[in-house]
Amino acid sequence: MPLKIYKPTTPARRQTSVLTSGDVTGRARTKRLLVSVKRAAGRGQEGKITVRHQGGGERKKLRLVDFSRDKFDIPAKVVAIEYDPGRNSRLALLSYADGEKRYIIAPIDLKVGDPILSSEKKIDFKPGYAMPLVHIPAGMSVYNIELSPGRGGQLARSAGNAAILMGFDRGLAQLKLPSGEIRLVDDSGLATIGNVSNPDFKNIRWGKAGRMRHRGIRPTVRGKVMNPVDHPHGGGEGVNPIGLKHPKTPWGKPAFGVKTRKLDKASNKFILERRPSRRKKK
Repeated sequence: MPLKIYKPTTPARRQTSVLTSGDVTGRARTKRLLVSVKRAAGRGQEGKITVRHQGGGERKKLRLVDFSRDKFDIPAKVVAIEYDPGRNSRLALLSYADGEKRYIIAPIDLKVGDPILSSEKKIDFKPGYAMPLVHIPAGMSVYNIELSPGRGGQLARSAGNAAILMGFDRGLAQLKLPSGEIRLVDDSGLATIGNVSNPDFKNIRWGKAGRMRHRGIRPTVRGKVMNPVDHPHGGGEGVNPIGLKHPKTPWGKPAFGVKTRKLDKASNKFILERRPSRRKKK
């Protein structure tokens, strides 16, 4: 999916690029696998904004994706590669031998007509094939990984992502996740071979505010340009620092780099190495 860069006919076009859709082979025609999404606009049950910077956007129908891959040992064939407005990866529409159709997250280089299989036993290591981690050799890239067996894939599902299987130890598989974190998961959980499709998504230059509004993303205003009544950083004349030792949220809680994970969280024992800090070192 190469990027298309527009000619600079306007100031916005100068900064804009889009993904070509040459890999998309079909549109959603399976109504049973479509679901309408009610617009929430970042508001809770009381109608108050609980998540800022959300609202508007194009109307969309999401695809029901099979994250569990629980149709074991039933061969399937890829009918189409489709676009999903609810995620940044491509979806593959599978037609199983028993006539059922399901969507899965498509790996890189999956083509229409390719066979797909999921099994609880050891099978071929082809892109899109799903099997328990214990049957996959160390060093392979996997995605759509189950944290708990039977719960469905939860790790490494966005465009271009994959985790690297590093080894096994006493019923646990050691994975290096896309974030750089190294953690243990149950080796009887399913994982899919390959890397998630559409890796160029991260290189898109959205170019102008209008494209972000189409995605349902509203403007983000800095706290330091607000009034004191609206934000802890507000107030002052001209260009001023925030005037505090540490930055805060609009509700006065610490922000930017503050860890929110509970210290006694039960799954801490499964994390061997934390993801590296993204803050720039001075």
